[in-house]
Amino acid sequence: LCDKNFNSVFLCLEQWEEVSGYDENMNTIRTYQVCNVFDSNQNNWVRTKYIRRRGAQRIHVEMKFSVRDCSSIPNVPGSCKETFNLYYYESDSDTANRNSPPWMENPWIKVDTIAADESFSQVDLGGRVMKINTEVRSFGPVSKNGFYLAFQDYGGCMSLIAVRVFYRKCPRIITNGALFQETLSGAESTSLVAARGVCIPNAEEVDVPIKLYCNGDGEWMVPIGRCMCKAGNEAVENGTVCRACPSGFFKSTQGDQLCLQCPINSRTTSEGAINCVCRNGYYRTDSDPLQMPCTTVPSAPQAVISSVNETSVMLEWMSPRDSGGREDVVYNIICKSCGGGRGGCTRCGDNVQFVPRQLGLTESRVYISDLLAHTQYTFEVQAVNGVSDQSPYSPQYASVNITTNQAAPSTVSIMHQVSRSVDSITLSWSQPDQPNGVILDYELQYYEKDLSEHNASTIRSQTNTVVIRGLKPGSIYVFQVRARTVAGFGRYSGKLYFQTMTEEEYNTSIQEKLPLIIGSAAAGLVFLIALVVIIIVCNRHDSEYTDKLQHYTSGHSEFHPVLQVTPGMKIYIDPFTYEDPNEAVREFAKEIDISCVKIEQVIGAGEFGEVCSGNLKLPGKREMFVAIKTLKSGYTEKQRRDFLSEASIMGQFDHPNVIHLEGVVTKSSPVMIITEFMENGSLDTFLRQNDGQFTVIQLVGMLRGIASGMKYLADMNYVHRDLAARNILVNSNLVCKVSDFGLSRFLEDDTSDPTYTSALGGKIPIRWTAPEAIQYRKFTSASDVWSYGIVMWEVMSYGERPYWDMTNQDVINAIEQDYRLPPPMDCPSALHQLMLDCWQKDRNNRPKFSQIVNNLDKMIRNPNTLKAMTPLVHLPLLDRSIPDFSTFSSVDEWLDAIKMGQYKDNFANSDFSTFDVVSQMTMEDILRVGVTLAGHQKKILNSIQMMRAQMNQIQSVEV
Repeated sequence: LCDKNFNSVFLCLEQWEEVSGYDENMNTIRTYQVCNVFDSNQNNWVRTKYIRRRGAQRIHVEMKFSVRDCSSIPNVPGSCKETFNLYYYESDSDTANRNSPPWMENPWIKVDTIAADESFSQVDLGGRVMKINTEVRSFGPVSKNGFYLAFQDYGGCMSLIAVRVFYRKCPRIITNGALFQETLSGAESTSLVAARGVCIPNAEEVDVPIKLYCNGDGEWMVPIGRCMCKAGNEAVENGTVCRACPSGFFKSTQGDQLCLQCPINSRTTSEGAINCVCRNGYYRTDSDPLQMPCTTVPSAPQAVISSVNETSVMLEWMSPRDSGGREDVVYNIICKSCGGGRGGCTRCGDNVQFVPRQLGLTESRVYISDLLAHTQYTFEVQAVNGVSDQSPYSPQYASVNITTNQAAPSTVSIMHQVSRSVDSITLSWSQPDQPNGVILDYELQYYEKDLSEHNASTIRSQTNTVVIRGLKPGSIYVFQVRARTVAGFGRYSGKLYFQTMTEEEYNTSIQEKLPLIIGSAAAGLVFLIALVVIIIVCNRHDSEYTDKLQHYTSGHSEFHPVLQVTPGMKIYIDPFTYEDPNEAVREFAKEIDISCVKIEQVIGAGEFGEVCSGNLKLPGKREMFVAIKTLKSGYTEKQRRDFLSEASIMGQFDHPNVIHLEGVVTKSSPVMIITEFMENGSLDTFLRQNDGQFTVIQLVGMLRGIASGMKYLADMNYVHRDLAARNILVNSNLVCKVSDFGLSRFLEDDTSDPTYTSALGGKIPIRWTAPEAIQYRKFTSASDVWSYGIVMWEVMSYGERPYWDMTNQDVINAIEQDYRLPPPMDCPSALHQLMLDCWQKDRNNRPKFSQIVNNLDKMIRNPNTLKAMTPLVHLPLLDRSIPDFSTFSSVDEWLDAIKMGQYKDNFANSDFSTFDVVSQMTMEDILRVGVTLAGHQKKILNSIQMMRAQMNQIQSVEV
């Protein structure tokens, strides 16, 4: 080991020698030895070669050595030692030599004085037997690239057997799902060196930071944070590897748990799945746990039983045979009304009631009421569960068909006083919510409050307004009303109390009017003019002079009047006759605070702005659904006046077949007109959407309602001018109401709407307007009757456009030459004859609306009159603008001209190849050649009618 020429690991100085010896097991060993105990002042050094630090901050030195016990040496001087010293010296490079650094404590740094635990004293003849001691010392921090170690003997007898120089480090390790690289210990024995971990592949951090601390002994301790296997991976090999879930297994979340096998009816598409995909036809909801089997839709309910009671039905059924594997099965009820027309069934309106509810039933029974009488219904009982909405197919259902029985109308809910005098009271009421047919008339029952109900008198009325005469002055009367259809009377309404005027009240009213009469009698002609003005003023301001409404609700024990000012108007007043049109709005329309109105959505666009639906909540009243017309911003004063004029007109009307005005908003922005909401929208669109789905009686009932509303308007001397199906609104009970009273469109020069054509400076809907109104601007109730005839044709043709594709000028020419619209398909001859009566050229020969109502009532009472159909050819066609069929060389050209060219092969294959044969075609023939669309059937049939008429004209000319 020792090389005094500096070629060995150790460099020796003075008395250190390399010798052989024995260890405790008598194994031969080589040692460094020094034993100059008899010489004083010993200073014997041995030094290592240059040792590189390798990044370590603290160095450990393990020394194996033996020391001779000084007491075992004879005559040993007192300077004998049993210890030695350990030194180190740092250097960035190997620069040491025999003399540098010098052999002294400075610049060497002493680590410690090393003493033996055991010393030896025996000497065997075979050699020295030594007691080997092992000591470990450490030093630091070291910072330079390397260092030297030195051992100093200063008067002992010892052997240095082995020296091991090392540093400590924490090994590379995978723990807590993270990889920690090899980390050297710190500079001090108590130091903790932090090491950051990196998640193993397919693992994610759970807590951060992920750390381990390496202590001075090279041991990991104090773990912080951890990583866990990602979803789709599981921990294996003692958590050192995150392996992807094999096919058919899944793991949905991060964690230590193992992969699970896919539940029933599901599968994986690859390894490492986080969930299992449901097989075709099976589904899973968002709330279903992923380990739950995939489920499917339930089968149809079983054994649906119906029990009909007049206009109500009880449905009961059994649970589906197959619930789809779920326990959340509920039931939905789909109600369809099936008329006797050519079409199918249509969804029931919102008026039908379901108890406990229509959708989401948990019990297998439901009570359905408020159906229409004598109507066929189909009820579909759907079984649905949590995954039904994910299936591309409609829910399985069981259906049952029922026909409701005859039922009387429901109760009249609203009745109010129109006016009163000393011996009379005028009352009006609304139509029942459920008419269950066409209302034939009403019966009003009344009697004095202090008398018995057995003394009641009755009055019958065909309208919803009646005057009760012969009453006692200042007396309170009890009134009840009920409606009658062909099924009989409904129940009487609740009792309402109204009082006639006293003589004193009547005289006071006369005295208030008398000065006006006397003042107007001052001059002759002026008197007559003033008298007319007074009458008009009195009518306009009837609310100032007429009786106050005395309204008593039944059930009160005391006499409590509730005063209301009522309009009491019988004659329509044109709001444009007012010097200030705003005064008409204030008089006839109720002002509503904007806070009571809530707009929900825009449902269309009107002439002046948007049309919306929303809710109206007036103080003390229930919230109601309403339609809201708004006036667009940036309007002129004239536009505002024209917009509100419709409210001034509408506010004067109170009839179940005339749209009802709820009020106006004029003091806030936007300006609004608020009316009752009609669920089914305009009549023309409603009919086109439900083509062929109503019975003739239902269509006649609609026409009867329109005629009743027009009779009311005519009685008030109001001329509509624009009566058409587009201006009739339909509610959920199929009640038709006349609407659109804005006259401004006639005053504006706007050619954007082809429906309205200029005539004498205004706008006129040519196809709906009587000839005298087109030519002379002569609008009367008789011209409204002409328009009503067109509406009849629209209704019976399910919204067909009158005169089809003819231009407005062609229509004018045809009417002038006595052409009238032919009957729609399946139109009873009695109805078409009534249309022709409405289209009499001489307006004096047209029926009154009262006569029209009576005629329709007779048809409803005797449905047999509606079975006879009008012959196909019945009217001459003198319209020269329609192409003459003789101008075409073939039937194919004729079909192209009427835009039905797609049926050319159908006609040819069925041998309808000449005009003589085509002109004799019937509806059955048209069906036989393959024309199945109702609209195309009508168009071809009407064209054949025109062809026949042209042939008849040609024959007449030839004769």
